[in-house]
Amino acid sequence: MFKDVINFIQEIYKSKDFIPLHEPKFCGNENKYVKECIDSSFVSSIGKYVDVFEEKIAKYAGAKFAVATSNGTSALHVSLLLANVNQNDEVITQSLTFVATCNAIRYCGGHPIFIDVDKDTMGLSPAALKVFLKENTTIKNKQCINNITGKVIKACVPMHTFGHPCKIDEIKQICDEHYIFVIEDAAESVGSKYKDKHTGTFGQLGVMSFNGNKIITSGGGGCIVTNDKVLAKKAKHLTTTAKVPHKWDFNHDMVGYNYRMPNINAALLVAQLENLNYFLKNKRKLAKTYEEFFKTQEYTFFKEPKLSKSNYWLNTLLFKDKKQRDKFLKETNTSNVMTRPIWIMMHKLPMFENAQCGDLTNSEWFNDRVVNIPSSVIK
Repeated sequence: MFKDVINFIQEIYKSKDFIPLHEPKFCGNENKYVKECIDSSFVSSIGKYVDVFEEKIAKYAGAKFAVATSNGTSALHVSLLLANVNQNDEVITQSLTFVATCNAIRYCGGHPIFIDVDKDTMGLSPAALKVFLKENTTIKNKQCINNITGKVIKACVPMHTFGHPCKIDEIKQICDEHYIFVIEDAAESVGSKYKDKHTGTFGQLGVMSFNGNKIITSGGGGCIVTNDKVLAKKAKHLTTTAKVPHKWDFNHDMVGYNYRMPNINAALLVAQLENLNYFLKNKRKLAKTYEEFFKTQEYTFFKEPKLSKSNYWLNTLLFKDKKQRDKFLKETNTSNVMTRPIWIMMHKLPMFENAQCGDLTNSEWFNDRVVNIPSSVIK
């Protein structure tokens, strides 16, 4: 039934063997920088490459500061702590997201509230957010109080799904009006821009991921970007075990976290960052190839939203229903072409099933129809 699609993808990647969803590409100075790191003996959390990476990624994103972390989840966790999310506070996010977003909320003792996404972005809907806040909250003493639970809504974590920017400027404005701290989950959108501004730089804090399947990778790794000097300094302190700087004493002034990015990982990432623009150009060309091909099919290729320039991290198809989607998943994976559905929605997982939800009509629609197809940079 889907043989033409399978043949087309095999032709793109010039392979009849297993085709992964997204694999890393090492085509620059990776070996050189990693060897330099090994030769220096500074392979752990101290070394020049961590500093070099933080400087370069901040400049690339157009942010004043960047703090490297061990992964994207740790960056989310610390960002929520910086937003003062404590036990029983609430955080607005989307149910259509990767579990790390909600896990980080629970690490702080917080509770997620799930709001719908927009059909044209797959990201948090400002219209749905505005309705929820109008119908369910009250502002008291510059705090947003949930009328249903009586708890404070401290933060909002919108995600740029598969690299496609959500309407983050509208979300930020609504949150500002309600005294809600904005943390952008830009884990999947490194290189993506909205209104010519890099994702992750609209909120007070932005979070990126450099996992092995991301557009650039350090094997693991993440970072926090911000324009707030105070937040950046505290983020660095919290992620480095809250150690007070001293040549030999081990003094720690608060509960901190060992969320440091090792220097050897940062060396790999600096080399990857040098090729990011090439990767973006390559992936956008691949997306255009897919878009043209799927114009003749009965299912739809998901294109970047208006006013956006997406990194097309994972190319996405929309099927007419769950039945057609599942047939496609079975046939492609059986043929060694890796495809996957979108995540199970967060409010359907046992640890979040009691969370407060808005109307999730669009999220449910996507949940039955989305499939990601191979999206690696083409050699």
